Amino acid sequence: MNICVFLSAADLDERYTRPAHEFAELLGKGGHTLVWGGSDVGLMKVVADGVQEAGGRLLGVSVGFLSAKARPGADEMVIAADLAERKRLLLEKADAVVIMVGGTGTLDEATEILELKKHGRTDKPVVLLNTAGFYDGLKEQFRRMEDEGFLPRPLSELVFFAEEPVGALAYLEESVGTR
Repeated sequence: MNICVFLSAADLDERYTRPAHEFAELLGKGGHTLVWGGSDVGLMKVVADGVQEAGGRLLGVSVGFLSAKARPGADEMVIAADLAERKRLLLEKADAVVIMVGGTGTLDEATEILELKKHGRTDKPVVLLNTAGFYDGLKEQFRRMEDEGFLPRPLSELVFFAEEPVGALAYLEESVGTR
């Protein structure tokens, strides 16, 4: 399975890097391919390292102005013209999506895939990995949107909330039928 992971390229605390590396090892050991922003810095590097060390493939989609930070030695690296094309290519190449901790770029990517699902433009499974409670506030906001009628579909059809890496991958494998 090609699993797109949206996440930060920032250097982060161990409470975020440890679960990210754990998820990456599970992904690699499962024979899956990481589809990610292609960066070789911060949390993106942690995940790419973990996948590669565990025998998984790396399919990066960087963008022109960040190509100097692209990971050397990825199995495949695509350089998109801009951020919009990068998002499109990431989603196009993925069978499933995991949203990990991140900033505004990660949030932009997350809301785009959820908007596509909301309108029936994709049926790819999406997991929000709520490491260290990072997305507790967002979870609450999504539930409020659902409760107050802002979502035309049940929230459970749009995204699965996982607290641990093993639960995130198990959900994806079950959803895509690779278990």
